[in-house]
Amino acid sequence: MRSFHASTAPTWAVLAALIFAPALVGQAELKPGSPESVGMSRSGLKAAASLLEAEVEQGGITAGSIVVARRDTIVLAAGFGTLWPEAGSPAVEAESIFLLASITKPVTAAALMRLVDRGLVSLDDPVEHYIPEFTGGERRKIRVRHILSHISGLPSMPPENTELRRANAPLSKFVEKSVVAPLIFSPGTEYRYQSAGLLLAGEIVERLTGKRLRDYLEQEVFRPLGMSRSALGMGEFELKKTVWAKESPNADPADLKLFGANSAYWRDQGHPWGGMHSSATDLAILMRMMLNRGTYSGENILSPAAVDAMTRDHNRGLNAPYGLGWALAKSPGPTRSVS
Repeated sequence: MRSFHASTAPTWAVLAALIFAPALVGQAELKPGSPESVGMSRSGLKAAASLLEAEVEQGGITAGSIVVARRDTIVLAAGFGTLWPEAGSPAVEAESIFLLASITKPVTAAALMRLVDRGLVSLDDPVEHYIPEFTGGERRKIRVRHILSHISGLPSMPPENTELRRANAPLSKFVEKSVVAPLIFSPGTEYRYQSAGLLLAGEIVERLTGKRLRDYLEQEVFRPLGMSRSALGMGEFELKKTVWAKESPNADPADLKLFGANSAYWRDQGHPWGGMHSSATDLAILMRMMLNRGTYSGENILSPAAVDAMTRDHNRGLNAPYGLGWALAKSPGPTRSVS
């Protein structure tokens, strides 16, 4: 497997598991087939699936799904648990739709990289070039690449984060507060995992295209790839037909009702840092596109140069390797900071 992966999801998120075996470069679509036809062990795959199944049965997670593919052949696709933790809820399948949390981040980065491919954005431009009100102090030093690799100096979220969520504020309010949020370190000097940078990346996409990020992704990424079980926000999906997301037992019940992971507000807000819904089968398509350097089934989503840029270290010298949106094999986790 190539050494890039999606950012770690918050601990309250239900796991949507995806394993993608090394694949040959090709143009075919993913199709189901036998493990033996691509040199894989049927018993080994069964053992892998049993680990996820056991985790669900033991209550470590409430549900999960897994897809394994090699050489454009899906050799394992399964789901475990039920959509919601209540009697009569349907069983989870490989096609079941999960709230992806931080796996949204590299997808948002891909949307921005499509504009880089088209010459509309330069990674070395100051963010204020695209968001003029993002100015003052050291903000002028923040480059587009910084907001994609967690070294911008922005806090994870603006200080008003909780109040905004309680008010069911639209994303525009989060942007307003993020562009004036005090920086927590000088840009480019430290790593601190944060979501505000991806919020601004999504804002750049919206301002340059005149489209909502959710619509841009649907038109430019999901639909061309055939990812029919994916949307930023809820799209046309019904909440009760997606997988329930486990929430912190210590959270205030009133807050959970207002903006918890299963609230209508949070699920449909479409936040660029964590609001995407998808299935393991759709994520397999996305990963196949990345492994094939931007192409899937004849659709060119990203240039090879964009994929290479997204999957190489942009934080050299900080002991915190990170790509653009994608974490790398040795990337630090969300809570680690580097001085």
